[in-house]
Amino acid sequence: MADDSSTKRVVVGADPADVAQRVADRFLIRVRARTRDGRLAHVALTGGSMGSAVLRAVAEHPRAARVDWSLVHFWWGDERFVPAADPDRNAGQARAALLDRIPVPAENIHEVAASDSGLDLDGAADAYARELARFGTEDQPWPSFAVCFLGVGPDGHIASLFPDRGEIEVADRPVLAVRDSPKPPPERVTLTRPVINASKRVWLVLTGAEKASALGLALAGANYANVPAAGAKGRKRTVFFVDEAATTEVPSDLIDPSY
Repeated sequence: MADDSSTKRVVVGADPADVAQRVADRFLIRVRARTRDGRLAHVALTGGSMGSAVLRAVAEHPRAARVDWSLVHFWWGDERFVPAADPDRNAGQARAALLDRIPVPAENIHEVAASDSGLDLDGAADAYARELARFGTEDQPWPSFAVCFLGVGPDGHIASLFPDRGEIEVADRPVLAVRDSPKPPPERVTLTRPVINASKRVWLVLTGAEKASALGLALAGANYANVPAAGAKGRKRTVFFVDEAATTEVPSDLIDPSY
């Protein structure tokens, strides 16, 4: 496959455990390369079973000890607006899988405010936007993520950007409050598409036959308003890490065995 940064790569693992290990391997290589000369690495995490599986694989990887975690900042692409101790909360899942198991400073973990924090949903979204702006660049009021992890739902949603809803079209704000989400819980906070697509690398991780249709549509260039995963694109690389069960609708020429 040509080394073209605009190409969407597909990396296939045998099963979910193999996918998680492959992602962890590449993630640790990438973060170590980024921080080796003292640069910060901003990373956007995702939730769900595969998001947690990847983070556990990172925590258990022997290469994790070689990373200077003081230079890594962790964010979330979206968060469920639930109490801090709720098991549905992405931040809690990430802490259990990885963040509580590595020497990352507390100030490097940038959580969305929980529903019992004293902020309402709009206040939590606004506070997260202000936190992003603290690490913004001259061109944008948010950091450029070295890696932005995304899960993909069977409907093609990413973060809390769902098909055929207005949030996927918003381009003038970095963070949105989501109400009446088609997937529970109903209230969420999400990054918008411009923030996701400002990332250097967007890595979409999905497994299972029920994701095959969404993956096929995303690779075929479907309208991102209908299939949000089709609109996710990193500035340097866009990679779909998938298992064999999810590849039934993937043309063989899109599969990259070398990445």
